[in-house]
Amino acid sequence: MPVSLAINGGTPVRETMLRYGAQSIDADDWKAVENVLRSDWLTTGPAVAEFEQALCDFTGAKYAVAVNTGTAALHASCSITQVSEGDEVIVPAISFVASANCAVYQGAKPVFADLERDTLNIDSVDVARKITNKTKAIVVVDFAGHPCDHDALNDLSKHYGIPIIHDAAHSLGAMYKGKSIGKLYNYTNLSFHPVKHITTGEGGAILTNDEELAKKLRSFRHHGIDLDLHSREIRNSWEYDVTSLGFNYRIPDINCALGTSQLKKQFGWLAARRSIAASYNAAFSELPMVEAPQEREGCQSAWHLYVVRLNLRAMSVSKEEIFSALRAENIGVNVHYIPIPWLSYYKKLGYERGQWSVAESEYERVLSLPMYPTMTAQDVSDTVEALYKVWAAYRL
Repeated sequence: MPVSLAINGGTPVRETMLRYGAQSIDADDWKAVENVLRSDWLTTGPAVAEFEQALCDFTGAKYAVAVNTGTAALHASCSITQVSEGDEVIVPAISFVASANCAVYQGAKPVFADLERDTLNIDSVDVARKITNKTKAIVVVDFAGHPCDHDALNDLSKHYGIPIIHDAAHSLGAMYKGKSIGKLYNYTNLSFHPVKHITTGEGGAILTNDEELAKKLRSFRHHGIDLDLHSREIRNSWEYDVTSLGFNYRIPDINCALGTSQLKKQFGWLAARRSIAASYNAAFSELPMVEAPQEREGCQSAWHLYVVRLNLRAMSVSKEEIFSALRAENIGVNVHYIPIPWLSYYKKLGYERGQWSVAESEYERVLSLPMYPTMTAQDVSDTVEALYKVWAAYRL
């Protein structure tokens, strides 16, 4: 009997859309935010320091500097690294655009590196090819939550004296050869957008093990002012100075109280993500339609995303048609990400297609399936059923 896809008028697998990612807010979170709203401090208060300490406790980093977005964290890292006009910053060809924008904000040129085929992380071999005397920093992204080849990247950093800016927006809770993300570099950037592992509504942070860098980052988020209000109170002084050009990247106590409450649940949420990934892996082991993501030995992914590769040679339709068919079944698939140099703004800067063989070819077949810790067993089953349904309809 022919398969009747929802896109062709059949009954969808689900009655309502299953989103690809979602936050989880409970009574403890509401209470934490309410306590701040009833306090004397809505911003630059004690909840910020409490959240920063909680991040240090969770990751093992010595210092954390919370800011209002993950993009602000990347911008701060680029600025304190002294990336400036005329410099080059090496960036993976596929990531969220903020990974490259942070260099442009400083007047620098992003130089896009190709990816490793198995992890879709930045390829250290291609990074080495693209280092010049203008290279001021290397941005590395743990794509989907799987750690990069940090040993190879660290070796390049030390050999050439070029700092690594670690975009760990996907990898809070990931492990690399027994080390927690947050202990590997002096610039580790986090995001707390609602689809990330924990949320502050909007927010981000920079983790570092260097006290002086932490001081500079705190000044940068506060207009470049050398002493914050609390430091001036301790000194019983009204005087302050602006020692560098900073921004207003402060994050309110309201957000930080939410983040601290969320972080208490992160170990359980990581376990749930890994369980969902294991269920997907088992279900797709005999489905010719997709190649499931894998973990390298010595790495433990945080599974921010679950990204499959479509086997389009075995299908009678394109990725776009598969995407639409799954959406019609109320499975909220997504695509992460369009190659950055393909985007209109970057094309205007002179980037042309055809220079990143792995990134560009793999983009044509990547698809992100729903992945968040409060997904139910039925949600996972529905996703699997929908993929098998689409396979039955479109296989060659």
